[in-house]
Amino acid sequence: MMRLFSALLCLVALGAWAEPTPQQVVVYTSLDQVFSEPILREFEEQTGIAVKAVYDVEASKTTGLVNRLIAEQGRPRADVFWNSEVGRTLLLKDKGVLAPYRSPSAADIPEQFKDPDGWWTGFAARARVLIYNKTLLGDADLPKSIFDLTEPAWKGRVALAYPLFGTTATHVAAWYAVLEAERTEEYLRALKANEIVIVDGNATSRDVVVQGELPLGFTDTDDANVAIQAGEPVGMIFPDKDGLGTLMIPNTVALIAGAPHPDAGRRLIDYLLSREVESRLAFSESMQIPVRPGVAKPDHVPDYNEVRAMDVSYRAIADNMERGARFCRALFTR
Repeated sequence: MMRLFSALLCLVALGAWAEPTPQQVVVYTSLDQVFSEPILREFEEQTGIAVKAVYDVEASKTTGLVNRLIAEQGRPRADVFWNSEVGRTLLLKDKGVLAPYRSPSAADIPEQFKDPDGWWTGFAARARVLIYNKTLLGDADLPKSIFDLTEPAWKGRVALAYPLFGTTATHVAAWYAVLEAERTEEYLRALKANEIVIVDGNATSRDVVVQGELPLGFTDTDDANVAIQAGEPVGMIFPDKDGLGTLMIPNTVALIAGAPHPDAGRRLIDYLLSREVESRLAFSESMQIPVRPGVAKPDHVPDYNEVRAMDVSYRAIADNMERGARFCRALFTR
């Protein structure tokens, strides 16, 4: 009996001197894994904090992770949500999924990209653009506005990602906010009547243009730039420079309420909001546009102020997400 007691004491003593469990942070991210994973691995190397990342799939960008965060609200598993857009981040705030955190790294980020109470912070924006195949379209053929795409010349020749997910859903919600419901729904009906081709995601929209199956498609700057940097015969258009403007969509990052590793979560947020990460995203194939001045970037990445941005509040976009989804679900039944 004494031997057993002594053995137990030894185990306790060994446990007291055992190496501590490494810190960990769990992040859910909808930014493409090829772009987000290297940044998360660098954070691991710099801090020693192990990162467990959960990525979304292209066809259900953002929406799948948002639904998962809502379902886990009673017992959160994630510490941080790194969203590749903003509308559904605001929906999570409304549902009480997020916790406020004002990161010191965000001090020089313009106020328009920050929740005033610290519930989320934006950085590294993408733009909603049109990608076109240069072998199929000459300069004189290019549309200047998204509204041109309802004309007969574009019948059956334009790709659009299924508008219930990702930045396409955000784009539709932005139209509702700026154009109001009647004009937006009239435009969407006109696109359908003109036989717009609905595809699984923005990368697929890009690919059908790259492959010459269609001459034009809606996509994001990151998807278009990947093809351009690969030497594909495509270009991109920032549409509606003289009118509606181009929708700019920042990444957003937020702390999860009840996060299991809140301190590590805050450190990851500080890292993601650093000027170094914004610069790295600008130099990557994702071509993310820094939202603050003075961040190092390649020449082909425009300054945020060089793009005629659509004049829309992100709050208004969030408020129109569900309405846009309902209409598109009925209109573009698959």
